[in-house]
Amino acid sequence: MNQKPRKRYTPEFKAQAVELLALGRPVAELAEELCISPNLLYSWKSSLQGAQVGSEGGRAVGENAAADDLRALRRENALLR
Repeated sequence: MNQKPRKRYTPEFKAQAVELLALGRPVAELAEELCISPNLLYSWKSSLQGAQVGSEGGRAVGENAAADDLRALRRENALLR
């Protein structure tokens, strides 16, 4: 039997594909454009979101500093109470 070698995608490629999904691109359209299966996109999305557990996960770009400031202020407020 002749088996095709598996394609390997770089972490950067996967991250960019997931980022495009986060911008609202339809999965089917993006998968077709990237020549990959929609299931693969869903898999990358879930694995990358799993890696972002905690305070870093699920935020838009630029929200980190504001969220960190808010968290620090809440901590300080709790200490003062």
